[in-house]
Amino acid sequence: KIHASAYHISDHPIKRKIYSFLHILAISLAGKSKMFLTMTFQWFLVFSVSIAVAAIDDDLIPSTLDGPFEPVTVPYDVSLRGNAVDLPDTDPRVRRCVEGFEPEQISVSLSVNYDSVWISWITGEFQIGNNIKPLNPNTVASVVRYGRSRVPLTDEASGYSLVYNQLYPFEGLQNYTSGIIHHVRLTGLKPSTLYYYRCGDPSISAMSGIYHFRTMPVSGPRSYPNRIAVVGDLGLTYNTTDTIHNLKSNKPDLVLLVGDVSYANLYRTNGTGSDCYDCSFPETTIHETYQPRWDYWGRFMQSLISRTPIMVIEGNHEIEEQAGKQSFVAYRSRFAFPSEESKSSSPFYYSFNAGGIHFIMLGAYVDYSKSAKQYKWLERDLANVDRSMTPWLVAAWHPPWYNTYTAHYKEAECMRLEMEELLYSYGVDIVFNGHVHAYERSNRVYNYTLDPCGPVHITVGDGGNREKMAIEHADEAANCPEPSSTHDEDMGGFCATNFTSGPAAGKFCWDQQPDYSAFRESSFGHGILEVKNETWALWTWYRNQDSSGKVGDQVYIVRQPELCLGSIKLPKSSFADS
Repeated sequence: KIHASAYHISDHPIKRKIYSFLHILAISLAGKSKMFLTMTFQWFLVFSVSIAVAAIDDDLIPSTLDGPFEPVTVPYDVSLRGNAVDLPDTDPRVRRCVEGFEPEQISVSLSVNYDSVWISWITGEFQIGNNIKPLNPNTVASVVRYGRSRVPLTDEASGYSLVYNQLYPFEGLQNYTSGIIHHVRLTGLKPSTLYYYRCGDPSISAMSGIYHFRTMPVSGPRSYPNRIAVVGDLGLTYNTTDTIHNLKSNKPDLVLLVGDVSYANLYRTNGTGSDCYDCSFPETTIHETYQPRWDYWGRFMQSLISRTPIMVIEGNHEIEEQAGKQSFVAYRSRFAFPSEESKSSSPFYYSFNAGGIHFIMLGAYVDYSKSAKQYKWLERDLANVDRSMTPWLVAAWHPPWYNTYTAHYKEAECMRLEMEELLYSYGVDIVFNGHVHAYERSNRVYNYTLDPCGPVHITVGDGGNREKMAIEHADEAANCPEPSSTHDEDMGGFCATNFTSGPAAGKFCWDQQPDYSAFRESSFGHGILEVKNETWALWTWYRNQDSSGKVGDQVYIVRQPELCLGSIKLPKSSFADS
């Protein structure tokens, strides 16, 4: 009776399994104990199980209920720089292996709910040079045939296609025009269902092979994808290949990429690249890019994202300014976003559901002020979230607000000042970021203060790109940056100031690892989020250098809606102004 009662009051997934087992055991022995068990055996059974439960309790993965945790820094291992060299265009994993207008760079992304996905691909070859002629998108149809059996594929959907250009009207620079990019939305899908598909143009015998994907579960408090991979700042180095290999081994149902995708902007248009563009090419007329790196990235990633949906948000490396002050053109063209479905007017911010999780993807490099379209959209989106159906609220954008590394320290402070109160007021549970090329997990925090109702902020900008790994911490001697150096003009404004309270009051940096920083380590890797139920989720960070199954950081993130959602006041709404 004791254990059966405890089952109903415990939300811990491991304890629930134990209590469930004991409950079944008690039922099976009911009415039989006097016949089959002596009093000594009964006491032995209870004692043995109690010892087992105690042993498991002693070895449990920590949860945020045990926090706030004492800050931990894992010392940097200089041998872990890895092979920070980009894959060359001769690598078979990035070479074009189709003919004519056969599809390549195939990917799947989600719409707002389980019943719809986007299929994207490219046909035809890109061109780069001084005299280029864009392909005509109208010459190749955008068709997906799909169904729940490999043969026959009984359903068909059509979409749209486009070609984009990256133009540099300066002497000596090469222009680029893409292959034909196709986006097709499939609708009317069943939840948690395996679908097979082919894409291309059947009228010219240019169809892909058969691929498959699985739809998301229906939204509900006990309905979640098994595993969600979270990664940032990938690029296309040999480190990246390790990251993706390890990520695949965890068999995720969804991939979240929190910005900085191909790093094509570390190259000049002639294909010459560098770990630091501004250091190597300070005199260039405009910050150039080598757009074929996008095609290489799409080919390399196809084996993963043609089967596992990927959701992307922009980073600074996607800006890629060109003639006419156009920017983010490759990002906006190559990926499909559920912007219209989530009532957003922009590919830079949108939302979607994955089972009982509502994801909000925000743009740090477009206007995020309280008077901006993005902020007003965010207000509406948050107000429409039904926490009885999607209890978990997860936000993601590129540059972190809570970052204790010297790199990009307080760079996103203006965004934090504009948006943090709104996200806190609606009880956002987890925030994922990239940008800083290292790993860091915070304690629950709000406005630089430990708060049991604040979100856990997790930085996973350690996907493997060729830029330097972040290894210096702002709280270490002589590493605190000058406030004026933290300004990023791409994010707009300068808001970084000294702390006004706490142990670092009056200072720009702490003198030791801040209390809001729970764990940090400079290693390449990726993370996996496993939501267990409406209040418990397991977060695991895997390092590239570790053997299979070994973890670098692991914690249960526990929601406390009874403590937080009922007591937080919403900020004054600006709906009337929108």
